[in-house]
Amino acid sequence: MNQITMSVLPEMNELWQETLNWQPDESQQQQFQRLYELIVEGNRSLNLTRITEPIEFWEKHLWDSLRGIARLLPANNSAGENRKLPPESVQKVIDIGTGAGFPGLPIAIALPHLSVTLLDSTRKKITFLETVLPSLGIENAATLLGRADEIARGPQHKQAYDLALLRAVGAAPLCAKCALPLLKNGGLAVLYRGNWTVEEETELQSAIEHLGGTVESVEAFTTPTSQSARHCVYLRKVE
Repeated sequence: MNQITMSVLPEMNELWQETLNWQPDESQQQQFQRLYELIVEGNRSLNLTRITEPIEFWEKHLWDSLRGIARLLPANNSAGENRKLPPESVQKVIDIGTGAGFPGLPIAIALPHLSVTLLDSTRKKITFLETVLPSLGIENAATLLGRADEIARGPQHKQAYDLALLRAVGAAPLCAKCALPLLKNGGLAVLYRGNWTVEEETELQSAIEHLGGTVESVEAFTTPTSQSARHCVYLRKVE
C-alpha cells in the first residue's frame, strides 16, 4: 500500500489534448496528484474506491469526470482563444452522490470559476471531503450532507443550480428525479453511464416528462487507455 501511496500519476498531456482539447496546468496537475494521494490514504479506512493504480485512477476518476463536461472546458491549444468556455449563466454546480468526490472535485480543479457543491448522504464521506478541500487548496467547492430529494425541498437549493452531475448513483430515472428539482429552468443534468440502450432512453424520457425535463443528447465514447464503453446522457430542464 505504501508503494501505491507514493506512486506518481501520469501527466497524460497528449491524451488530455487529443481527447478533450484541454490539459491541466502545473498547479492543477499537482492538485490531481495530491487528490490521488489523499484518496489512496483515505481508502485504508473508508473503502472509497477500488481504483488505486495510477493509470486507472487517471482514466476512471480524472479523465472520466472531465469528459462529462468537456463542452465547458476552455480550449488551450490556441493562444487567447477560449471558444469552449461556458456561458456566464453556468456558475453553480451540484455533484449528487459525490462519494469520494467524483466527478465534482476534478471539475472544481479544472474550472475554478465554478461553485461546486459536493452532496452525499454518508457522513463519513462528507467528513473525508471536508479534510480534502483545504488540503488541495480548493476554495470553490463545499460539502453538503443529505439526500437530494430532501435537499431539493429547501429554498436554498430548490431550482438553484445550473448544472447537476450524477455518476454511479442509480437507474437513470432515479437520477433524473434527484437532479431536475435542483436545476434552474434551462439547467443541465449530466448522467455518467457505462452502457446505454434505446430502451433505457425511452424509459427515461417517459419518466421525466412530468418533471419538466427532456433528453437533450446522448454522447457515446470510449475511454482513452482501456477502451471501455461510456455514455453521457444530458437532460435539460425545460419547465
